[in-house]
Amino acid sequence: MLPYKKSNVPLAKNLRKNMTPWERKLWYEFLSGYPVRFQRQKSIGDFIVDFYCAKAKLVIELDGSQHYNENDMAKDKIRTEKLEEFDLTVIRIPNNEIDENFYGVCEYIDSFVNKK
Repeated sequence: MLPYKKSNVPLAKNLRKNMTPWERKLWYEFLSGYPVRFQRQKSIGDFIVDFYCAKAKLVIELDGSQHYNENDMAKDKIRTEKLEEFDLTVIRIPNNEIDENFYGVCEYIDSFVNKK
């Protein structure tokens, strides 16, 4: 079991209820029915990750345009490094890939799950 910050649990529950359109699409059109279990808005360490697969030790983060400025890219790098300390693989997927290449995104995720 991964450590988590108990105070993040209510926020994670709220984020599950208020998913972004891209999170909702990925969840309802792919991950919720995927044969390997994924969790959404999972508290891990000090963070809440968008999607988590324990079997594959995989974290999926969907990134909107705000993640592509210098400051947020640096924060995301630190976040990724901290999550990798738990022996997790973190993949970051831009929201526009969900819109423009959904099938490719699903294949990409599937390839990571099947590596484990």
